[in-house]
Amino acid sequence: MKVIRATGRRKTSVAQVRLIPSGSGKIVVNKKELSDYLPIDVQQTNVIKPLTVVELEGNFDVKVIVRGGGPSGQTGAIQLGIARALVDFDETLKPKLKSAGLLTRDPRMVERKKYGLKKARKRFQFSKR
Repeated sequence: MKVIRATGRRKTSVAQVRLIPSGSGKIVVNKKELSDYLPIDVQQTNVIKPLTVVELEGNFDVKVIVRGGGPSGQTGAIQLGIARALVDFDETLKPKLKSAGLLTRDPRMVERKKYGLKKARKRFQFSKR
């Protein structure tokens, strides 16, 4: 039984994904069930999206260690990690995952706050007099 490892990143989150073939379809994130770790249904469906696109849900056990960021970034990081692990498992799955946009690393990061401003771009109110 070969374990496939991959890394996914999104915003400031980093997910280390381990795919275990011939599993029962169990997904564990930071030693918790997926439904306990990410209680929102949309986030759960986003996490398993790579498996549903290639029609392999239930064929793998997925173990994830994810650090940094919030729920949204962690969801994206796990999704990318699973997609990359599936490509490592079987190269023929790559076109399906690529056409679904699951192999693209989202480069958007939080813009830093600039001095003299309230936030990254928001300015203090201008007073003419």
